[in-house]
Amino acid sequence: MTVPARTLGRSALPVTRLGLGLAAVGRPAYIDLGRAHDLPPARTPEALAARTAELLDAAYAAGVRYVDVARSYGRGEEFLARWLAAREVAPDALTVGSKWGYRYTAGWTVDAAVHEEKELSVSRFTTQLAESRTILGAHLDLYQIHSATVESVGDDALLRALVAGRREGTYRAVGLTLSGPASAQALDLALAARVDGERVFDAVQATFNCLEPSLARPLARAHDTGLGVIAKEVFANGRLSDANSLPGDARLIGGLRAAAAARGCSVDQLALAFVLDHPFIDIALSGAATTGQLSSHVAALALALDDEARALLATVAEGPERYWDTRARLPWQ
Repeated sequence: MTVPARTLGRSALPVTRLGLGLAAVGRPAYIDLGRAHDLPPARTPEALAARTAELLDAAYAAGVRYVDVARSYGRGEEFLARWLAAREVAPDALTVGSKWGYRYTAGWTVDAAVHEEKELSVSRFTTQLAESRTILGAHLDLYQIHSATVESVGDDALLRALVAGRREGTYRAVGLTLSGPASAQALDLALAARVDGERVFDAVQATFNCLEPSLARPLARAHDTGLGVIAKEVFANGRLSDANSLPGDARLIGGLRAAAAARGCSVDQLALAFVLDHPFIDIALSGAATTGQLSSHVAALALALDDEARALLATVAEGPERYWDTRARLPWQ
């Protein structure tokens, strides 16, 4: 299977339509359903570094050429950098996007009271950029505000700092990621953001799946204006997979399993096909925690949705408020 290639909007960064996100393997706890079965019982840094390398090896061999990480993903940037050095991957052979804004606070424990702390200030940006640059070096291509707020996108000093980093060549493109019901408002402000007449943002990364497709039109508009568009939480943190055993989702997952079986695919493949069916999505992120999951996601690139499947998937959409309320109640595992 050949993973289709694209350029990421006006940034011209070379990417593939499937990317690998390291949120699930850079730290011992995350909110993906089924993680207890996906990762080794002893989630030591060494064990997760090995799993990260295994996934990166499989993804690279499959043709995936975009990797997503963040300062708050535990030691994710470090694990990626170790793999890049060990495999002697040149900066122009793989595009890397990272994010700043959250600080990992769990101390490598699963049951921490607080796993990450958010601050979208200029000082946090400056500090975390230095950290990311020290770890990733010339491999840092896209640097993004992590879960941008309306306030952060309107912060002139912050916007100037972001643009200065791009002008100085510290990274090649500026992006923002979006989470929560206010995502559309933040995206509108991002599209209008300028520093001395220069556009600030080159890419947007947003939650987009068949349960939460409300950003379809705003993201299509963003793509039309030249922004690269990255879809995250394609599987709704495991709700759109066979790992979903939430009682409230029993009817949802039953219907999706029947639809997937009728098409000879799995629930996660059907969910990914929904996202890739939208031409404004440049990259859909696989948050695979196992090579088996990654193989399934790569295979989904060959799955074309029929009209009946599109109609079915359109009926499962939740309102943004309900979706984000459910997500907020998912446990760290």
